[in-house]
Amino acid sequence: MTKIISAPENTLHIKNMVCKRCIMVVKEQLERLGLHPVSVELGIAVLPDKVTDETCLAVKAALEPLGFELMDDKKLQVVEQVKDAIIELVHYTDSSLKVNLSDYLAGKFNRDYSVLSKLFSEITHTTIEKYLIAQKIERAKELLVYGELSLNEIADKLNYSSAAYLSAQFKRITGLTPGYFKKLKENKRKPLDEV
Repeated sequence: MTKIISAPENTLHIKNMVCKRCIMVVKEQLERLGLHPVSVELGIAVLPDKVTDETCLAVKAALEPLGFELMDDKKLQVVEQVKDAIIELVHYTDSSLKVNLSDYLAGKFNRDYSVLSKLFSEITHTTIEKYLIAQKIERAKELLVYGELSLNEIADKLNYSSAAYLSAQFKRITGLTPGYFKKLKENKRKPLDEV
C-alpha cells in the first residue's frame, strides 16, 4: 500500500476543530460524502484525491451546520494551526507543557517564532502567550471541576512555578480564586473554540 502524502491540493483546513470529538464528527461527515479521508487531525483533513471546488462546496455544506468552517486564507490557516497546536499541547498531551513554547512552535511549523507571533497577533489581536495562558486557565478550570487533583498538582501539570502563581493568574483572568471557582455550582468553563 502506498503512503499518501499531505499536499496542499488534497488538504482541507477546518476551523473550530478543538477536540477529539470534533475530529470524529468531521471524519464521519467526510465519510458520508464518500471522500474517505486519509487522516483527520485538529484543523486538518487529508483526502486521497485533489480537492475540487465541488468537493469544497459539499464539505462546506456538511460542516457549517455543525459549527465548522473551511479556510482558504493561508494566513488564517497558519494561525488556526498554531491555535490547534496550543490546544493539543495544553489539553491533550501530558507533561508536554515543560517545553519552551517558542521553540516548540518554531520547530513544529518550521518557521521563525517571531514570524508566527507577528502573524498570530495581526490576525487574532492577541499574543500567542495570552492565548496559551487562556488555554491553561481553561484546562485548570476543567481539572478543578473534576476535583481529582490538588491546586499544587494542577500547577505542576500546567507547568506553573507554584500554586500561588497559578492562583494569581487564574484570578486575573476569571475574577475568581480557584477555590471559589471550584465551589460554584454553575459551570463557568468556555468551549475551547471560544477561548
